Amino acid sequence: MLRKFMRKHDVTDLVMWLIGFGLLVVVFIGTYRTLASGKYENSVWLDFFIFGLAQGSVYALIALGYTLVYGILFMINFAHGEVFTGGVFTAYFFAIAMERAGFIDRHWVLALLILMAIAMTVSVMVAVVLERIAYRPLRGAPRLVPLITAIGASFFLQYTYRGIYGSGVKTYPDFPALDGKLNAFGREWPILTTQALVIVVSALMMVFLYWYVQKTKAGKAMRAVAEDKEAAALMGIDVDRVIVNTFALGGAMAGVAGILYALLFKQVNAFMGFIPGIKAFTAAVLGGIGNVPGAMLGGLFLGIVESLGPSLILDGLGIPAPYQLKDAIAFTLLVLVLIFRPTGILGERLSEKKA
Repeated sequence: MLRKFMRKHDVTDLVMWLIGFGLLVVVFIGTYRTLASGKYENSVWLDFFIFGLAQGSVYALIALGYTLVYGILFMINFAHGEVFTGGVFTAYFFAIAMERAGFIDRHWVLALLILMAIAMTVSVMVAVVLERIAYRPLRGAPRLVPLITAIGASFFLQYTYRGIYGSGVKTYPDFPALDGKLNAFGREWPILTTQALVIVVSALMMVFLYWYVQKTKAGKAMRAVAEDKEAAALMGIDVDRVIVNTFALGGAMAGVAGILYALLFKQVNAFMGFIPGIKAFTAAVLGGIGNVPGAMLGGLFLGIVESLGPSLILDGLGIPAPYQLKDAIAFTLLVLVLIFRPTGILGERLSEKKA
């Protein structure tokens, strides 16, 4: 049995598993010590969880753009974080105008819908132009070429936003109707109104996307192109149009995510899309790149772990200011998943042709 095991796995596999088990031991020790100390009350853990769920909902919406494009073209669109930035940053100037006119105070729901429409429109335009100019000419090139192009497009868009909108940090206007905790059904709930709105809107968008991909004719065409472009073209499907629709759909999700992100964190800048973009890519890999439900689950999972992890794990290890290491928690989680489940939580092993 040992000989058979050694034939299937090399020394690298063993070393990676040892690293993974070592990380799991550290996580277990830190978690046990934190819980045993009783430093945090249950209400604090609930607050961490709810914030993580709201943050993870934003990651999930952005991650859908990565996983949709990968499912069609088998490439990573590293400029997707800038698609996210373009929508929310453009909508900022309309938000400021509506605040000064008092429109947000009088009609906050309509104002929020207008901002989402603006952000979605701009993000869709950026995504479609990106596909047409940066990616379509390279569709038959080796896979490393569009990857490098995506990184270059990311930097180009970042500095374009900086030149158009400035390099300073802008503060999104407040929505007074969303201040404080949620009051519904005659009682106050232990969740901020903003967080509840972010979770509900994200859930609705994810349900819509899943329905669109699984139940509509356009979604069926997307799945056909993802399976085999040549066969889909022979069956009369316009492959270029399907790919454009895929980029547009991912851009629309990123536009909504941008407004929800602004509601949570209140600030925007020309380089704001980089970190959420990397986190969303991590979420897509965690869930199984190319898997739509996996991207949703990966985003929620990452957001919750990133919120709970610093206090739950690092506090027990005696690390000061643990929340400053929340990014380390997120990427450590990615390492663990890639060691023990390389295809992601819901991912499937890719065929040789697709890999």
